[in-house]
Amino acid sequence: MSTAAKDYYGLLGVRRDATPEEIKRAYRKLARQLHPDVSSDADAQERFAEVSTAYEVLSDPAKREIVDLGGDPLAQSGMNGGADSGPFGMGFQDIMDTFFNGGAARSRGPRSRTRPGADALIKLDLELSETTFGVNRELTVDTAVVCAVCAGAGTEPGRHPHTCQTCGGRGEIQSVQRSLLGQVITSRPCAACQGFGTIIEHPCQPCGGEGRVRERRALRVKVPAGVEDGMRIRLAGESEVGPGGGPPGDLYVEVHQRPHDVFTRKGDDLHCRVSLPMTAAALGARVTLKTLDGEEAIDIKSGTQSGAVVRIRARGVPHLRSAGRGDLHIHLEVKTPTKLDPEQEKLIRDLARLRDEERPEPIRQAGGFLSKMRDALNGH
Repeated sequence: MSTAAKDYYGLLGVRRDATPEEIKRAYRKLARQLHPDVSSDADAQERFAEVSTAYEVLSDPAKREIVDLGGDPLAQSGMNGGADSGPFGMGFQDIMDTFFNGGAARSRGPRSRTRPGADALIKLDLELSETTFGVNRELTVDTAVVCAVCAGAGTEPGRHPHTCQTCGGRGEIQSVQRSLLGQVITSRPCAACQGFGTIIEHPCQPCGGEGRVRERRALRVKVPAGVEDGMRIRLAGESEVGPGGGPPGDLYVEVHQRPHDVFTRKGDDLHCRVSLPMTAAALGARVTLKTLDGEEAIDIKSGTQSGAVVRIRARGVPHLRSAGRGDLHIHLEVKTPTKLDPEQEKLIRDLARLRDEERPEPIRQAGGFLSKMRDALNGH
């Protein structure tokens, strides 16, 4: 036989389209008025339990959806089993407790108000020279710190949390269900104290009972030489503190290396391109290149071809986890002049005549094994 669904919105005095924050505020207001330690009304305890149950339902998205569809999530399981209960009004864990714990509910105890803080990640943009040689940077972070007024307790100075009268400090409510398997005792977090077992009636004003406040602070991070793009540096205990003044999490600094105008990085090696005039490539020359370590003289051999690579040892990035450095690879590109005056053109034509290159033949590229076999058969 079905029964009419309770008006959970009416119990809290909120609209059906109320936001979770509005529902929370309404519950807190009513809980302060109806709490047995505060109100002397005869029905205060009963109304307090109803309000707590209404908040439990409406603060759970799945249960609230059932209410909005015209149902009652607590009535579906026979008693207060919840919307996620399984067959016969019990969840899977309740059934397991029936067989292995003799039908008694497993007591989880009250939740601790002190919990660890979350880890955090920030990004740090660095130049190539900074990732190569390392750098010390000052960072500004906006994070949670222990409230100086209540020292993490969450209560006003001189006040203390009170034991929850609804659950007796256990942090959970037990209920008895009758099913085909017999009598089963199940437990759920107490809605009055949110499973903490205690209620803060006089929360600390600066932190609102959280035991922590947000604060902007500066810290320094040492970036080691040789760090690569995308690497993370762990700063232990530098993230936000947890609720109730819990231990802080870790702060991770993710390195992002900005592109460089001259050099590109591949592992611990650096690469760059240098253009040479045709005459310098033919005759040889000494050029000066500005590296990350300063100016470096480079000898260009005569007859250097475009695409040749000059390697300078130990002018790359230091190895992060071992001694030594990578190399600097200089890729040479020979530039052919595009505009010649009459005298320059005459000199080049004279050079071509002296080298018998006035009518050059196409230079055949070295082929693979099959190409060489074909040339041998054709008599080349």
